[in-house]
Amino acid sequence: MTKRHIAGTCYLLALCLQAACTPVAELPPNVLMIIVDDMNTNLGSYGHPVVQTPNIDKLASQGVLFTHAYAQYPQCNQSRVSLLTGLYPDQTQVLSLKEHFRDELPDVVTLPQLFRNNGYFTARVGKVFHQGVPNEIGSDGMDDPVSWDEVVNPRGIDVEVDEQIISIVPPEKDKRSFGGTLSWLSLAGTDRQHTDEIGADEAIRLLEENNPQKTGKPFFLALGFYRPHTPFIAPEAYFDLYPLEQIQPVEVPPGDRENKPVAALADRKYQADMTDLQKRQAIQAYYASISFVDVQLGRVTAALDRLGLADNTVIVFVSDHGYQLGLHGLWQKRDLFENSTRTPLILVAPHQVLPGSKSSDLTELIDIYPTLLSLAGLDSPAGQLQGNNLLAIVNGQRPPREAALSQSWSAAYLTRPKMRDKPIMGYSIRTGQFRYTEWAGGKEGVELYNYDLDPVEFRNLAADKDYQNQLESIKSLLAEKLQAIQ
Repeated sequence: MTKRHIAGTCYLLALCLQAACTPVAELPPNVLMIIVDDMNTNLGSYGHPVVQTPNIDKLASQGVLFTHAYAQYPQCNQSRVSLLTGLYPDQTQVLSLKEHFRDELPDVVTLPQLFRNNGYFTARVGKVFHQGVPNEIGSDGMDDPVSWDEVVNPRGIDVEVDEQIISIVPPEKDKRSFGGTLSWLSLAGTDRQHTDEIGADEAIRLLEENNPQKTGKPFFLALGFYRPHTPFIAPEAYFDLYPLEQIQPVEVPPGDRENKPVAALADRKYQADMTDLQKRQAIQAYYASISFVDVQLGRVTAALDRLGLADNTVIVFVSDHGYQLGLHGLWQKRDLFENSTRTPLILVAPHQVLPGSKSSDLTELIDIYPTLLSLAGLDSPAGQLQGNNLLAIVNGQRPPREAALSQSWSAAYLTRPKMRDKPIMGYSIRTGQFRYTEWAGGKEGVELYNYDLDPVEFRNLAADKDYQNQLESIKSLLAEKLQAIQ
C-alpha cells in the first residue's frame, strides 16, 4: 500500500468519525459560491507575511485549501465562463471579453442553471458572469438569465468618484478609464456604502429570506465581489493596515526578461515608468482592497452561522485568476506565468472534507462544477463536464491530475504596436515541478521553468541541453491534453 493510499484511508476514517458525531441534515446541501475579482494568493492562509485576511483564513480552517489551483484563462470573461460551464476556453470559444458563451453554445447547462433545474433557489449578487469593471458595475453585464431566480446588481460610492482616482497614466494622457490601468483611491469616511458592502448586505438578505428552514427549498447563492479589480478603492482604514514604508516592491533581477519570449511579456502602458512610490502605492491599495473584501466575506459567513445554515452549506471561495504585482516587470494579468494563472481556492463541505486540511494536488477551476454536483448528489449534464471531482482526489479515491492547463492570447501587443496584427495564442501546462509554455505552437517562443530550483521563473530552461528530455516529455503531455479537448 502506497503512502498516498494510507493517507487516503486515514483521511476517510477521520471523516467517518467526524460524521458519526454529526446529525445528517434532511435537506440537500445549500451552496454559497464566492467569486472574487483579480485576487491572487497573497493571503494569510497561503502564507503571505503581510496581507491580513482573518476571515478567509478562518474559512480555510473550516475546509480544504488548494495550494495549486489554476485558472484556464487569466482574464475575467474567459475564466468565469470556463468555470461555470465546466468546459475549456477552446471549447466554449470565449477567448476575449466580448463573446457571450450562449452565442456559441446555446444549449450548454451552466452550474447554477443545473442547480435551478433540480429544484434549488438560485440567486446572483454582483459579478459572477462577466461584467466590465468599473463601467458595468450596477448592470447585468454578460449575465445568463436562465441561471437565476433572482439577481442583484449592487452599485456603491466607489463607482462615483472617478475624478478623485489616482492613476499611473500621465495627466495629459488620462481619460479617466480605469478597467485595465493601475489606479487606486483611499476613500475617507463617507455616508454611502461601497459596492462590495452593498453586495454583502444583499447576500445576507437573500440568506434570510430564502432560509430552507422557512422555504423548504435549498439554495445556490453566487456572490461576486468586485475588488481587488482596478481601480483599487477601499475605505482609508484598510490602507492604514499597510504603511508604505513597510511595502517592498518586487525587484526584477538582471536578465529576467531577456530569457523570455516577447509574446510572454504582457506589458501595459506606463508600467515600466512607475516610480518606487507609485509601486508602493499600487501594492498598498491592492492589499487594502483584499482586506476590505475579507471583512465583507466575514459578514456573510457570520450570517450563515447566525441563521443556522453553516452545518448544511457548502462554500466555495475562488478568484477568476491571479495577479502579478511586479514579478517580471508585469503588474496585472493576461500572461501565463504562475502569479497570473494560480488562484486561491477553498472548499468548505461539512462532514465531507477534513477542516483545516490542505491539498497540493494540481487543480483546475473546471473541477469546481463536478465537485459541487457530487456534494449535492446531482447528475452531470451528459457529455459536458471536463473537470474532475475534487472530493475523490482529496479523499484518495482517484489519482490527482498530472498537469493543469491554462491558455491566453499574447497581450504583448499592448505596448508593441507591430504585434497587433499577429494574434498569438499561448498554451501553458503546469506539472508538479515544471511549467511548459509555447506561443503559436512554439513559433513565437517556448518556456520551461523548474519550480523546485526556480520558484520565481527567473531562468527559462527551454534551450538548456540538460533539460531537453523533460522538455520533450512535457511538450508531449501538452499535445495530448490539447488533442483531448478538441
